[in-house]
Parts: sequence; structure tokens; C-alpha cells
Amino acid sequence: MPRVALLILSWLLPLGAFAVEFDPDYQAPRGPGGVHPDLNGIWQALNEANYDLELHMARSALQEREGPHGPVPAKDLLPMGAVASVPPGVGVIRGGGRIPYKPEALAQREENRANWAERDPEVKCYLPGVPRATYMPQPFQIFQGEGSVFIAYQWAGAVRDVYFEDPGPPQVDSWMGQSVGRWDGDTLVVEATGFLGQAWLDRAGNHTSWKLKVTERYTPVSPYHLWYEATIEDPETFTEPWTIEMPLYRRMDPGIELMDFKCVEFVEELLYGKYRRHPLD
Repeated sequence: MPRVALLILSWLLPLGAFAVEFDPDYQAPRGPGGVHPDLNGIWQALNEANYDLELHMARSALQEREGPHGPVPAKDLLPMGAVASVPPGVGVIRGGGRIPYKPEALAQREENRANWAERDPEVKCYLPGVPRATYMPQPFQIFQGEGSVFIAYQWAGAVRDVYFEDPGPPQVDSWMGQSVGRWDGDTLVVEATGFLGQAWLDRAGNHTSWKLKVTERYTPVSPYHLWYEATIEDPETFTEPWTIEMPLYRRMDPGIELMDFKCVEFVEELLYGKYRRHPLD
């Protein structure tokens, strides 16, 4: 093979030149009740989706400013060095495209990105919302009963009850919304609505409104993988529905369990500041 062709191939491989393949005949073990597949376990996404859902190259920082020869890290992020940088990612949007923003919503995304440290709900340790909770860089656990599913996330102690009898419209809007589930063969389908409209989709400023509806699909494709899909609909923000997809990996570490990560913004001063002789600024 000519050297130029090899160089082109080496450049294409990280961009997803090969599709993921799973055994199409795989049958998952049955869960409680013996009817539906067993999704019980601790799972985690291993990708760069929480940095940016779209295909992206490495960036110097999560928040940048214009420099003399191109973007440079924002002043407040300089002490964080590479910790605040953005690793490259092939993206998780089906088809490899871009998020179909309306023009004004795209402008809001760019403004969000330019003010990441002040605006990202993750920085403030707010609940992550859906679907972001799934690909945060921490594990989550599915608890499946004969007719029930409960999902607990390590990040901020977030939880979701999945109702299999539709309780009707959500009575209040919330960070995690209301989840209603059903089975489509061996796939758990969850429709989530009733959101506050304040959660972000990633650290790149991608956002939604309170009109968001997320339809998730969890499909077992091996003893150690779930295939996760989430179709995002929001007529306030996007011109059409779009879908993300990724594998979720079963955590096999000995003794693995969800640990406490119940962060609260300014928690130390909030709870104990009055007991300090000289409270921190």
C-alpha cells in the first residue's frame, strides 16, 4: 500500500472507520420473573461524550478566549493546566453529524461554551439530567425487579424511578424528569419528560429546553455490554429529533459498588462556615 494511503488510513481509524459489531444471536439471561433480560448491574460509559457529544478535536481548555494566533485557555482556567483541557472524541451522534440546532439555540451553545466555568451545571454539582447522567464519568446501577426498574447514579446521588404504568403528565418539572418504561422485546425503552430545562448535555455547552423529551433504549448485546440509544426531541431548541448511541460497560471490579459522591456547591462553608473563626472567602 502506498505511504500516502497508509497515512490517510491512520488518520481515518480514530474517526470510526470500523463499526462496532456484536453477536446478533446473543440472548441475555432472564431477569426477575423470567420474562425480560436481566439488566441488573453496575454500568459505565467509557467515551468522551461528557466533554462534547459531537466529533471534536482536542482543545486547549473547556473555556477559551481569543489569543494572538488562535484560541487560548480562559484566564481563570490557566492554573488547571491540562486538567481543564478537552481530549479528542469521535462523537456519539448517530451518523456522525452535528446537533441540528435552531440558529438562536446554536448561538446560545456558543455563549455557554465561552462561559463554561460559570454556567455548566456539573461545575455547580447540580443533578445531571437525562441523558447526561448515563455518560457522566462515574458509574450507575440498574436495580431490576419483576415489574420495576430503579436507576441510581453515583454522581450527586441522582436517582430515577422507571414507571411501567403511566402516571400521567409530570406534576412538577425536575432535573431528572419523569421516566415511563416499557419492553420492546429484549430492549428496555424509557421515555423521559418533565424537565426543568436547565441541564446541559455535556461540557461543551450543548443544551435543551423544558420541552425536552428523551426516548432511551437499553439493549443487552453481550454479558458485559448494553447498547444505549437516546433520541432527543425538543422543538424549542432543535430543528428535528436526533439520536446518540454508545456501548455501556459492565463494571467487573472485585467488590464494585456505588460510592458516595453527594457533592453540594460550597458545602463546606454552607454547613460549617459559621463555626469558623475566619470563614473562607
